[in-house]
Amino acid sequence: MSSGHVAVLMGGFSSERQVSLASGKSCADALEAEGFRVSRIDVTRDVATVLSELKPDVAFNALHGPFGEDGKVQGILEYLEIPYTHSGVLASALAMDKAQAKRVASACGVPVADSLILQRGEIGNRHPMAAPYVLKPINEGSSFGVLIVDEDQANPPQSISSDEWTFGEKIMVERFIKGREFTCGVMDGTALCVTEIVPVGQKFYDFDAKYRPGGSKHILPAEIKPNIYQKIQSLAVQAHQAIGCRGVSRSDFRFDETLGEDGIIWLEVNTQPGMTETSLVPEMAADAGYDFGAFLRWMVEDASCLR
Repeated sequence: MSSGHVAVLMGGFSSERQVSLASGKSCADALEAEGFRVSRIDVTRDVATVLSELKPDVAFNALHGPFGEDGKVQGILEYLEIPYTHSGVLASALAMDKAQAKRVASACGVPVADSLILQRGEIGNRHPMAAPYVLKPINEGSSFGVLIVDEDQANPPQSISSDEWTFGEKIMVERFIKGREFTCGVMDGTALCVTEIVPVGQKFYDFDAKYRPGGSKHILPAEIKPNIYQKIQSLAVQAHQAIGCRGVSRSDFRFDETLGEDGIIWLEVNTQPGMTETSLVPEMAADAGYDFGAFLRWMVEDASCLR
């Protein structure tokens, strides 16, 4: 597509609205610079009506979190027969459910951490597994609601049972993997470079580390042994294929160096990675020779229905 009308879907009404607005603005600006006619859509519940009237050639999905990332907007785009970027209905819904995604990835040979699923009210004042462990909502992104429980904590965090908790009733309790944090993008079924994420001032790659200026350092390509580097790339592709992802995805890993290759643990796949120029996947694409505009052009040209 040398040119065309692209609707950039952004904003929305999830907890990741601000992140999505930043991704959407970056993508819309870059696509206009590439010569596309761009409509910027701050998504509301009447998005189907808006898209029916606009009739774009392609919908560029820059939404994050529930509705934009869990198969719902993908289903609307399928119904309207508008080609769209990123993963389709099934892969999006599956990847957004961390518990189901882990089951599928594990069944396909991807190493995952031991975990169990509990209702929030079941956690109470007793540790559900030996600390250290991680508590995470099963269907939120951007590390919202993620809590690390250290060995010296007498009880689970009280916030999990608070009336102010807004991240759903199902909680994954997952063994904490000590070590380093890595991530690897997959583009068109091929692994991009591996990036090490080093949080600055945070315990792990939480919301602040992801989005606060200076919150983390990205080291790419990651400085690790070649066999570990290649194994992470291989597992990222394996997870992408197991979940059924399309276009671009990003898998996150922890690595305990004391265990060699056996210390690589897959955490999750992100079907809607952040899309500002300094986000992780655009940095990886740049390392592969795609500037931001060329990378987005590839995504638009890759768009389809029935993904």
